[in-house]
Amino acid sequence: MEIPEFYGCDVFDDRAMRAALPSKIYTSLRKTIDNGERLNSDVASVVADAMRDWAVGRGATHFTHWFQPLTGITAEKHDSFIERSPDGGVIMDFSGKELIKGEPDASSFPSGGLRATFEARGYTAWDPTSYAFVKGKTLYVPTAFCSYTGEALDKKTPLLRSMDVLNREALRVLRLLGDTEVRRVRPVVGAEQEYFLIPKELYEKREDLRYTGRTLFGAPSSKGQELDDHYFGAIAPDVASFMEEVNERLWRLGVPAKTEHNEVAPSQHELACIFDTVNVATDQNQLVMEILKETADKHGFACLLHEKPFAGVNGSGKHNNWSLATDTGANLLSPGTAPQDDVRFLLFLCAVVRAVDKYQDLLRLSVATASNDHRLGGNEAPPAVISMFIGEDLAAVLSAAAGTGSYISSGRKTMELGSDVLPDIYKDNTDRNRTSPFAFTGNKFEFRMPGSSDSIACPNIMLNSAVADSLKKFADRLEKAEDMEKEVHALVRETLEEHGRVIFNGNGYDKGWIEEAERRGLKNYPTTPDCMKHLLDEKNVSMLTGLGVYNIAELESRCEIMLENYCKSVMIEAKTMVSMALKEIAPAIEKYTGDLAVRMAAKTASSLETACGFEKNMIKRLSAFAEEISEKAFALEDLITETSTEEWVTEAEEIRDKVLSAMEDLRSSCDAAEKITAEEYWPFPTYGPLLFGIR
Repeated sequence: MEIPEFYGCDVFDDRAMRAALPSKIYTSLRKTIDNGERLNSDVASVVADAMRDWAVGRGATHFTHWFQPLTGITAEKHDSFIERSPDGGVIMDFSGKELIKGEPDASSFPSGGLRATFEARGYTAWDPTSYAFVKGKTLYVPTAFCSYTGEALDKKTPLLRSMDVLNREALRVLRLLGDTEVRRVRPVVGAEQEYFLIPKELYEKREDLRYTGRTLFGAPSSKGQELDDHYFGAIAPDVASFMEEVNERLWRLGVPAKTEHNEVAPSQHELACIFDTVNVATDQNQLVMEILKETADKHGFACLLHEKPFAGVNGSGKHNNWSLATDTGANLLSPGTAPQDDVRFLLFLCAVVRAVDKYQDLLRLSVATASNDHRLGGNEAPPAVISMFIGEDLAAVLSAAAGTGSYISSGRKTMELGSDVLPDIYKDNTDRNRTSPFAFTGNKFEFRMPGSSDSIACPNIMLNSAVADSLKKFADRLEKAEDMEKEVHALVRETLEEHGRVIFNGNGYDKGWIEEAERRGLKNYPTTPDCMKHLLDEKNVSMLTGLGVYNIAELESRCEIMLENYCKSVMIEAKTMVSMALKEIAPAIEKYTGDLAVRMAAKTASSLETACGFEKNMIKRLSAFAEEISEKAFALEDLITETSTEEWVTEAEEIRDKVLSAMEDLRSSCDAAEKITAEEYWPFPTYGPLLFGIR
């Protein structure tokens, strides 16, 4: 079957709705989806009947309200369609009430104090803007999740709120500029998903990979990524087969998987999807992660989504390509052929500049996790300091618009490659800056800081909200303007004067940049404990609550949850390290040392004592390592016991300053011992087989 024939066949999308719903019902539902109009309960009942018939026709026996609690993954509770019939049998039923509202337990998910164990009631509410789908034998209905008292307990609800407020403020600006045709402005996102594939049999032999998703021990293999021969290299046949199945499963679910390739590190790969509205793209990225892991297992692989599963090679991110699209088909961040004369483009670009500078801390903390802390600032990821790249051409455009410089368009440039058989190609108006956390790439911004395992909801909530705040300030001012064009240029000039410090078109990996950034007054928050507490800074609370994206209780809960998650994640790693060091690594070293001693004794008994230099040296060094490892493991165990407070900020800081240091110290001894321990004695697979085990 050709791809267009089966694409989206497991999704109750527009095609399915148009075919299954009466015209009046379909039109009403489309108004809800397209224009944000409130859903009519009568419409929901008809939609539920049609959705049930469609799902049962695709083999579904159950339905679930699929939601995104504050765990970072999805949640689901399955109910069958069956209801008793009067004759003693059953019928397949799915009511409008069941479609609209579910009632999962709200006390067992992270709530940051919004729910107590005895307060269990929570609600899920259908999100009609994200299509339902069938996976396996279950109909999945995308939903929002809230508490009995109405607070958002999920990532979708604030995301939808941020989209609404961004739409509202963008429309205000467009109306002031004379645009009366646009009825809806939507943030759109294309997410790039990086991941590792390793042999499943090796994964199962490592306690650290099973419990934490990353290798807590591991000396570098003789070869890593030094030759840059994996990036965009030929895809191994077994991996290609895996990718084919991933694509087919995603396409059937209406997820537009587009690009796939080998990434920089050995065994690392990437999958990217076509742009969609941000809440849909968020749902789809959750499906991407689930399908990658499920399919990997079927093919004998383990899919690692951790940001830094291997030390010494590139980690994995999730680049968030963000832009603004109108329902009339316009991209508000497209410079066009004459950006210096495009007042609309200049305003929206400046709104982003202001947003990124004023709310650096929110963007940084939106990607803050214990796992991403290992990745940020490495050679494969941007530094923890927020800056934005716009390129020399756009910098000149803004300078000219502000009246502080000049801009002369050089027109559309072609590149001649020096061979008659090669065609001339057009050159983009900006280069790409892979070291920038927030880079303009033609008609969108690429936020490169999100981690590979994280949901893209939080970065987009903060980005949508910050830009909405900028647009609100611009609209408030433009409403009083007597000369609109003059006022726009004044806004551009003032924005650059106040917020231009965040624009950096240079090398973000240069060590001198961090010093330069601090001189500019940019924030530098290397770790989660450094940045997370700033969620509750007055300016951030004022903006997020003022726009209605969060209330204060929701913000306080998220600060607590993210710090608690940081503490628990690192503590799980620390406990796993102690277990592996004392139960596996130290005994393996002792066994190798004992066997060397036996061999040395045999040589001595055979009058070959002078030939025992190797054994003597190795026994001495290994015994010292065994002693070190034992001492450091017990010291780490003591820290684990001692590090516990009633205040998550304090505990997170203690873990950052003490526990992580002790973990690194223990690892250094174990990794050094690995380098001189015979391979057959080492208790679990090493980096070589893990990174190069798939051919």
